[in-house]
Amino acid sequence: MKRLLSFNLIVVLSFCFMHLAHAQIKGTVRNQSNEPAAGISLWIKGTRIGGKTNSAGGYEIQGVKAGEHTLILSAVGIQKQERLIHFDGNELIEDFVVQATNEQLQEVVISSQKKQYKVDTTSTSLRLNEPLLEIPQNIQVVTNKVLADQQIVSMSDGLIRNVSGAVRLEHWGDLYANINMRGSQIQAFRNGFNVVGSYWGPLTEDMSFVDHIEFVKGPAGFMLANGDPSGLYNVVTKKPTGITKGEASFTVGSFDLLRGTLDLDGKLSKDGKLLYRLNVMGQNKASHRPYEYNDRYSIAPVISYQVDEQTKLTAEYTLQHVRMTEVGSYYVFGPEAGGYATLPVDFTMTNPGIPPTNIDDHSLFLTLEHKFNDHWRLTAQGSYFFYDQVGYSSWPSKVNADRTLIRNVGIWDAQGRMGLGQVFVNGDIQTGSVRHRILAGIDMGKKTYIADWGQSHDLDRDSATLYFDPLNPSYGIPTNGLPNFDRSTDLEARALAAGGLQGQRYTGLYFQDELGFFENKLRLTLAGRYTYVRQYYGESADEAKRFTPRLGLSYSIHPSASVYAVYDQAFVPQSASGTIENGGKLKPITGNNTEFGIKNEWFDGNLSTTLSVYRILKNNELTTGPNSTPTNPTSIVLGQKKAQGFEFDARGSIGANLSVVANYAYTDSKVNKVTPGVTSVTVGQVMPGFAKHVINGWLNYKLPVKALNGVGVSMGYTGLLNRATDNWGEGQLRLPDYHKVDGGIFWEGRKMRITANAFNIFDKYLFSGSYYNWLSSYYWQTEAPRNYRLTVTYSF
Repeated sequence: MKRLLSFNLIVVLSFCFMHLAHAQIKGTVRNQSNEPAAGISLWIKGTRIGGKTNSAGGYEIQGVKAGEHTLILSAVGIQKQERLIHFDGNELIEDFVVQATNEQLQEVVISSQKKQYKVDTTSTSLRLNEPLLEIPQNIQVVTNKVLADQQIVSMSDGLIRNVSGAVRLEHWGDLYANINMRGSQIQAFRNGFNVVGSYWGPLTEDMSFVDHIEFVKGPAGFMLANGDPSGLYNVVTKKPTGITKGEASFTVGSFDLLRGTLDLDGKLSKDGKLLYRLNVMGQNKASHRPYEYNDRYSIAPVISYQVDEQTKLTAEYTLQHVRMTEVGSYYVFGPEAGGYATLPVDFTMTNPGIPPTNIDDHSLFLTLEHKFNDHWRLTAQGSYFFYDQVGYSSWPSKVNADRTLIRNVGIWDAQGRMGLGQVFVNGDIQTGSVRHRILAGIDMGKKTYIADWGQSHDLDRDSATLYFDPLNPSYGIPTNGLPNFDRSTDLEARALAAGGLQGQRYTGLYFQDELGFFENKLRLTLAGRYTYVRQYYGESADEAKRFTPRLGLSYSIHPSASVYAVYDQAFVPQSASGTIENGGKLKPITGNNTEFGIKNEWFDGNLSTTLSVYRILKNNELTTGPNSTPTNPTSIVLGQKKAQGFEFDARGSIGANLSVVANYAYTDSKVNKVTPGVTSVTVGQVMPGFAKHVINGWLNYKLPVKALNGVGVSMGYTGLLNRATDNWGEGQLRLPDYHKVDGGIFWEGRKMRITANAFNIFDKYLFSGSYYNWLSSYYWQTEAPRNYRLTVTYSF
């Protein structure tokens, strides 16, 4: 109660600061035709204090000490201006005029918005109104330029190489990303909303409508609803920029990859108040395994309307349609005596004639942004998601010692609905010598997921002559025929009978004040969140609520370097994979995180590095039960899990020609306590979900040769050492170390770019997998052998 009263007192006092005076330098920048100039940089010489002009040409600079300073104006293609100013510590207005035409200013905006390998701030959907360098947390941003250079087309397409310690526990093809970091599966967000509707979701986002992805390492519950203590990734979609432009791309590649995208950006009204963005994509994609395919199309229109100078409304809709082979077609099984990787890399256990899995994924966002003044901004947004799947999954029902088996196909029809809403306010005020960055808001959500996985069909018969034999496979009509499931009953009734009905409702209130001392060099973060959640599985429901505090400290030891420490508690609703064994209950995750780190920027701010160490304790987390099967998925409740390690990330540019992404992570995750009655895990047992050592690198180098102007080369490497991504036990084989090398060439002109990459250059047999107790079998999924992609992009 005392903590809650203190929290409320902080809220009241902080909002009382709104009427106090503010110390700032502000003004407008216009061109020679008296039109606003956007994207112009202004800063105080000898410091990192500054900002950029908005679409109205306005700027503001806060945190400046009283005295004499030099204010610098700069932008690409425009002559730099320096102005001596005398600042008395209150408010100073300085306007500028730049000698540039409209065409030159448009090039400035394009240049200022062009995504390279490093950014200085996060999206507004992360709600943190401050530079990355000053945030007391490890946040890594994968930019649109990185996505293009590496030819990443979806969340599961090699994206995680750009973030330290990120792995995929199981490869669900291109259906779900299921990314693990710091020993657990992290939460998936889109535009600031938690979009995890089930244990398996959400559907992977296609990169055609994605601007960038933000990986928040460690705790984030204070600022985003239900953030996991291990972290989250936030997919930020493309929005209108106000610049009339377009881009078309065409990609061809190995295994019949054909892909086209179109990105249109512009104005719907002459005054520039009504803007639009439209992204469309179509793709046909096969696999290195026969009979597999993953064909997609997506449509993503966005409209924004600037109601007045203070208010903007944005509406966004996305449709993703997928037609693919059944989930699980990419797995291969072998007997216990044989171990892993005993069949060719292109071997498959699926069968032609199995109907396709069809998915329609709809999402709608509506966002209202209102700026009360230069220091206070309100954001309100709502979203609705509808996921509809009619499909199948495959998993064998028997694996024999002689390698023969019975293949099985199960039904997997599913629907997911989510209605989510949030309102939050950002403030930046000064009280005497203390700066306050304030964040306060409310999150609400309702999620339901229903799935029928209660019907299955053996493709092969239980007979020595009618088994499926991997050494002599037959892909004709299966000996037991193809499945024909009963869909005449309502899906919800089927889901209830099959144990596939789950959902949750939640409400969260939060407040944060970051207090800046000594000209904002020392920053103390005080935050708290109150969360209520009601979640159900089948016909039973549970309620829980908790207040979770957060304490952070960040200090700028230099304008380009800072150290930080953060402590955070977690309270996260979770979804179950089927029923819960041993009479356990579906409870929210609780726990705490402690993290320390140092951030630095090099080469005039063009390269950033982050080094962090952490320890996470998680209670009540669910993991796959030892008796789980595809037709009867089960989970168990752990007592407590401890994950700890350290991570290093570097991203940005070294000189004019070299861009780099490099990272390393050491991770260790073990059972710390065991829930009474659970016998399938023991204290000290390694938990699946990580590789002890993860090493990644990607280099892009433009050749400094006039005759080869615009030509460059790329090279990438991924290493996973001492893997514990598998669910292994005493006496079982471990996954071998993983090494992958990629590389390519590119040419970049003013309007066109050509990118060609080769992946798995040394043609290694790469795979992931685990041991399956129920079948006494090893299973694994291979990655593609050496393969190629060619992309041609034209901007207009």
